[in-house]
Amino acid sequence: MKKTILLAFLFFSFLSFSQNPNLKPEAEISIITIGPGNSLNDAFGHNAFRVRTGYIDIVYDYGRYPFNDPNFILNFARGKLKYSQGKEPFYSFLRRYVKHDRTIKEQVLDLSHEQKRALYSFLIENNKPKNRDYLYDFFYDNCATKMRDVAEQVLNSNIAYKTTKSYKSETFRQLINSNLNWNSWGSLGINIALGSVIDRPATPREYMFLPEFIFQSFENASFKNSEKPLIKSSSTLYKQKEAFDAPSFFISPLFFFSIVSIFIIYRTYTNSKSNKRSIWLDVSLFTLTGIIGVFILLLWFATDHTATAHNYNLLWAFPLSLLATMQVVKKQPKKWFIGYLKLLIIMLGLMTMHWIIGIQRFAPVLIPLLIAFLIRYIYLLRIYKLNETSK
Repeated sequence: MKKTILLAFLFFSFLSFSQNPNLKPEAEISIITIGPGNSLNDAFGHNAFRVRTGYIDIVYDYGRYPFNDPNFILNFARGKLKYSQGKEPFYSFLRRYVKHDRTIKEQVLDLSHEQKRALYSFLIENNKPKNRDYLYDFFYDNCATKMRDVAEQVLNSNIAYKTTKSYKSETFRQLINSNLNWNSWGSLGINIALGSVIDRPATPREYMFLPEFIFQSFENASFKNSEKPLIKSSSTLYKQKEAFDAPSFFISPLFFFSIVSIFIIYRTYTNSKSNKRSIWLDVSLFTLTGIIGVFILLLWFATDHTATAHNYNLLWAFPLSLLATMQVVKKQPKKWFIGYLKLLIIMLGLMTMHWIIGIQRFAPVLIPLLIAFLIRYIYLLRIYKLNETSK
């Protein structure tokens, strides 16, 4: 008896993962939307297709990435990271996200039998090793946009989206930041790495790079040729029980930068009173901002990322500061360095203008640090000018 049950289980498991695209008329294909998680890599949610009929209950998603790839970090930095389509039994998919207490919503697509077969066949074909990989782009080609693109391809672009009542014109950066704690290291890193190209308003279609907007867009979509709703039914399979705990303020970037800024301002005050300069502080400041500037410049010009161009964080983190460290250690540097200090002060002013006008929004946790930088640059400029006139 036990052997019979085991054989039956193996048989149905094989069938569920077989390459047979035939579906029963009562088969259902739906879009699954997973709510945000508690870490940076899952802060934006997730989407997947679910295929269910009789013994088949499989999930296909486009969010698999090769952590074991020895070049994973390098490819990620260069913007050449390959993501893949994957599949798994729905029960294991469901169990994983329930375990992590993430909301799970389902939208059953109102498709004809032939449309279901066509979509299922596409997913099977796309899951073959030669087809499953794609070049990931956070805004234009990710696990969410694949739901839209695959559905449109299979249905011959016969989908009409309606702008939801809750829609309001927001930039890509605003949409990202709405999913992040503004006072988190993840938010800081993203806002430093991404340039002004994401500070333009996103169209309703472009909103669909976020899983929640896939849910909202499909909820209001219809077939162009019949105006029949695309979604037959929607349900919440699991509701998040508890809000994720916010990280402690004492390990947040705002707290850290506030402490650093107070220290820089205090050392500048004591240096001014004692007529002695903390050279190590200036070397540290110029070295760190220079390194960050080189990183920003590489992301802009040396990668395939679409969102790192025209990054005006260079106005406070300029690569030339690395060369300027050789002048900082001198009691009286070369004249060009005096001009460079003036340039740094001007660039902080330009950054403020860019921020106010909306050319680019910057991480607000940087404000204490930027104030400290300005005070230090003005102090250095005054000291060097006094030394120059006393000659």
